[in-house]
Amino acid sequence: MSIQASPDSHVAPITPVNPKPFLAGLTGKPILVRLKWGMEYKGYLVSTDNYMNLQLANTEEYQDGESVGSLGEVFIRVRAAEE
Repeated sequence: MSIQASPDSHVAPITPVNPKPFLAGLTGKPILVRLKWGMEYKGYLVSTDNYMNLQLANTEEYQDGESVGSLGEVFIRVRAAEE
């Protein structure tokens, strides 16, 4: 299913993307991960799993757009929504 913008709208059509193949295609590439509380991690995606946890290499941590340090290899665990 795709969502189309109305003819009067200036918004481009949106096509849903399956996140697992999308993430797999980013393996080995530089990515930016932004957490909901504002911290950001820039590094190279090493791997991902079925839960969409991420392993990054050569990672740097950013807060408010400022680098706060080099972390090297990190694992970012995705938590299930608790709503």
